Amino acid sequence: MHHRAKAARSWLQEHPLAPDAALAAGVLVCMIAGAFVDPQKHGPDQWGTHTPSAFSLVLMVLAATALIFRRRAPVPVLCATGALSFVELVSGEPRAPVVMSVVVALYTVAATTDRPTTARAGLPTMTALTAAAMLAGPLPWYAQEYLGIFAWTGMAAAAGDAVRSRRAFVHAIRERAERAERTRDEEARRRVAEERLRIARDLHDVVAHHIALVNVQAGVAAHVMDKRPDQAKEALAHVREASRSALGELRATVGLLRQSGDPEAPTEPAPGLDRLEELVDTFRNAGLPVEVARGDHGTALPAAVDLAAYRIIQEALTNVQKHAGEGAKAEVSVVRVGPRVEITVLDDGGATAAVGDAPPPESDRPLEEGGGHGLLGMRERVGALGGSCAAGPRYGGGFRVHAILPVKTRAGRGTKETGDRV
Repeated sequence: MHHRAKAARSWLQEHPLAPDAALAAGVLVCMIAGAFVDPQKHGPDQWGTHTPSAFSLVLMVLAATALIFRRRAPVPVLCATGALSFVELVSGEPRAPVVMSVVVALYTVAATTDRPTTARAGLPTMTALTAAAMLAGPLPWYAQEYLGIFAWTGMAAAAGDAVRSRRAFVHAIRERAERAERTRDEEARRRVAEERLRIARDLHDVVAHHIALVNVQAGVAAHVMDKRPDQAKEALAHVREASRSALGELRATVGLLRQSGDPEAPTEPAPGLDRLEELVDTFRNAGLPVEVARGDHGTALPAAVDLAAYRIIQEALTNVQKHAGEGAKAEVSVVRVGPRVEITVLDDGGATAAVGDAPPPESDRPLEEGGGHGLLGMRERVGALGGSCAAGPRYGGGFRVHAILPVKTRAGRGTKETGDRV
């Protein structure tokens, strides 16, 4: 059964005029049958009292033929059927109901075009045919037969307009549903992309920080292994501690990718400024002197802001450890200023910087592998919270990272970025 229906639909698509031809044949049969009826009589006596002339038959055939093209050219078909009906109405007796073709044509115009077009084409046709019937007909001008022409054509226009309105309404609902579905898909893809970006930032910060510390401590251990084994053991202990911390943070970050029902999902809270001293100690143990100045007066920050502040300091100090010269020193400042928290990380550039020198070009420092994902991730974090971030070389040597984070986050604001560090 389904195969037959599919075959029928395929055949109709290949022969679009077939349904209209069938309708035209049905209308022709109705017009010919109506030509043998006397509307003034009732019962069996009204059949066979009229016999259509050859001229009326020609008009009916022409009108039915025009209906075959009603959907391809609705307004021309209405004009053609209206002209044939007008000729039939003023030609004399016996009358034939050629006006039935006008009813079908007017319905098609109303259903396939628009309301202004229907009014411009339908009203003159209705008025002209009704006036022609009233003036040229044998019955009084107020006869029901003449008024019926106006009524039937008017109902055809109203029915076609209703069908067109319903089609437009259904089409609008379908478009709205498809648009909503596209919007949901786009929103889902956007959230997935944002989550991937956030996890990528966390992975980069964790790996870059701990691997840099492990690299430094491993180098120290290798350098002093023969002459000072106690210091080498201490450096290896720091390597072990840094690797353990890296594994723990990686486990917590990658655990976010698990299903929500996984019992092994991470439950440890994200790091924040309460662990700032612990973070700074890891750099001090790696040989980077770091001074910390706190002016946030124990401010309780939202989780997102607290994590962002921690990661910014972590990434900035990691860059100092990796890129600054030998003997570099760093300063970290966390200050609460009104509704914002300002974070500043400075370094003096180490032995490669000299007092009074002009700021070195950014290319003087080594590039991070991957094209500077550290500062990019830092700025994306700040921008997502509605803050601003500036990073660039200092006058006299060294580098400066300055971030402003709102205590109450407002996502969607842009970031202010100056300088570039990779």
